[in-house]
Amino acid sequence: MKNKIFLYLFVFAALICLFMVVSNGKMQKDKDAKIEKLKANFDGLKDSLQNSQLRVLDMQYFSLENNDDALAYYDHLGLEDPNRYISDKLLETNETKGDNPLIPYEGMKSDFKLNKIKILNHKWIVADFSDGKFWGELLIKYELKDDMAVDFTLIDHLLYTRSN
Repeated sequence: MKNKIFLYLFVFAALICLFMVVSNGKMQKDKDAKIEKLKANFDGLKDSLQNSQLRVLDMQYFSLENNDDALAYYDHLGLEDPNRYISDKLLETNETKGDNPLIPYEGMKSDFKLNKIKILNHKWIVADFSDGKFWGELLIKYELKDDMAVDFTLIDHLLYTRSN
């Protein structure tokens, strides 16, 4: 009787071991598949991040802050951040009562004011303006003088028409 109990225990232990081996093999295959899927996802995200970084570099190509030749024009002035200084001076034109003097249109809903500014180099600015309903863009020539005054001259402009 004692031998039969040991035989049954041995068979039971063998079945448990067999179950664990088969189960472990399936779990290992499942985990390997998950790892491969995550690796593929990671590679895709890595490529996406690299493409995004390249797009950002492309967008920054026409930018004063990344143009060393244009920034060299302001070395003698000792400005820490010429981009910010010029942007602030341009935004000061919004403080006048009524429409911004650089915008050659009269606001229809309210006064036209500058919204976004992109300083391209040491001479040109692209700016966006709006009155809350209508919007447009400006190409502005500027000159930063030695006395820190900034002269703005409108080169071209456009007002988008609504297609509604």
